[in-house]
Amino acid sequence: MPPRLVGPLVAQEIEAVGGRNVSIWLQDYDQRTLQPLSGRGLVGQSAPIDGSWPGRAFTTDTRIEQELPDGSRRLYLPMLDGSARIGVLALTLSAVDDNDRRLAQRLAGLTADLIVTKSDYTSTFDRVRTAAPMSLSAHLQWQTLPPLNMTTPDLALAGILEPAYDVGGDSFDYALDDHVLHLAVFDAMGHGLEAATMATIVVATYRHGRRSGASLPDLYVHMDDVLASTYPGRFTTGQVGRLDTETGVLSWVNAGHPRALLIRPTGEVSELGGAISRPLGFGDATPLVQTAQLTPGDRVLFFTDGVVEERLADGGQFGEERLQELVERTSREQVSVSETVRLLSHSLMEGRGGRTSDDASLVLVEWGGPPRDDELARGIIGGQPPGDIEG
Repeated sequence: MPPRLVGPLVAQEIEAVGGRNVSIWLQDYDQRTLQPLSGRGLVGQSAPIDGSWPGRAFTTDTRIEQELPDGSRRLYLPMLDGSARIGVLALTLSAVDDNDRRLAQRLAGLTADLIVTKSDYTSTFDRVRTAAPMSLSAHLQWQTLPPLNMTTPDLALAGILEPAYDVGGDSFDYALDDHVLHLAVFDAMGHGLEAATMATIVVATYRHGRRSGASLPDLYVHMDDVLASTYPGRFTTGQVGRLDTETGVLSWVNAGHPRALLIRPTGEVSELGGAISRPLGFGDATPLVQTAQLTPGDRVLFFTDGVVEERLADGGQFGEERLQELVERTSREQVSVSETVRLLSHSLMEGRGGRTSDDASLVLVEWGGPPRDDELARGIIGGQPPGDIEG
């Protein structure tokens, strides 16, 4: 199946079982709008994520039903690849029962899988997602990123880059290996393509060391040596950490970054203190490893200095105090990690008056508690789609 026919295929099969007005939306890169796929059998226009019917399904990761004047129902279904948000599938049915709802949700998941799989060898879906001109440096950064979010029964993570279409030196990476979450956030010196290429090198160096089983101090030294020899006189700030998902112990090396924020389930926000190591790239630095004990439900927010150092219209900095206020306000809404990061990023942009003279990136991690390791057991909630589909 060529990528250009994925949408028409889905529409064709839905119409064969009595559905109509099929729409497939993909989220754009700055997570503000849903962009429609076009093709035979497909309908739909660009829709804002905030305040639209498909946007409600996207932000809540749940099925939304709209009753139409003629008595039929329009279903808006989140398209999820695992826990990664891909977009929204919509279709209209004359009547809906639980069997239809289960089948429609599974079809949305299958559509997401098709789009993700085909994206490896086509630009079709990237073009749909691109709602504004993208700089070469931003394109380079997006190619190196892992999925923006990841969720397991005991762990959730989400990240976002701003400005999505012109980001330069900011990047992040993560990997979940057994019961250890590895994560890193980087901010390469400078702007544009030069900063993007340096960020690409540091991410590749981080992955190389991580996959080789290097400890946190060894990872720091490895990245420091590579940058010092490759980009003499330049540097990258960063946070490199590991979370033991069995014990909730978070360990990290802060290489010249703003201190991360610890967010309690109550919404209380505090800084993760401790000594700060030198930025990466100066050579011969000694990494200082810090640790903190998380409790179930705790969240940790890592961010780059562009978030707090942006100058406002009055000349003052946005500041960490204002950031903490926004984090507390967003946390009280008790939404998912993915939606919290999206809302927080957009709130920060609005709070800065739309000003973004530097990259501003966020990574939020939530530890839900020790893993039960019962994901393969039959009958557990979420273990398999509920109910049977009748012929």
